[in-house]
Amino acid sequence: MHDVIQRIIATENEAKTKVETARVEADRILSDARKKGQDILERARQEARFEAEAIVQTAVEAAEQEKKTRLTHAVAEIEKQIHLDQNSRQWAVEGVVRCVSGLR
Repeated sequence: MHDVIQRIIATENEAKTKVETARVEADRILSDARKKGQDILERARQEARFEAEAIVQTAVEAAEQEKKTRLTHAVAEIEKQIHLDQNSRQWAVEGVVRCVSGLR
């Protein structure tokens, strides 16, 4: 009987050790999964930021091109409609350019 009780106690101790080992392993796996999740999230944030910067840059370039095009058309239209001497025409064109480009 004493032998049976000792085997039961030994089996319980062995089971406790296995449970604790399993808990440690589960904690390690969970920690690794969290780390991988954070890494994936950080990469996704960086990719989104780079993509947003590229979109903004493209929009800025398109706006600059649109501004140049409109300015060119405005100058051509003014020159077409107004017949002034060369000095007066140059003065008017420069005034329009300053107004359109925000320079005062």
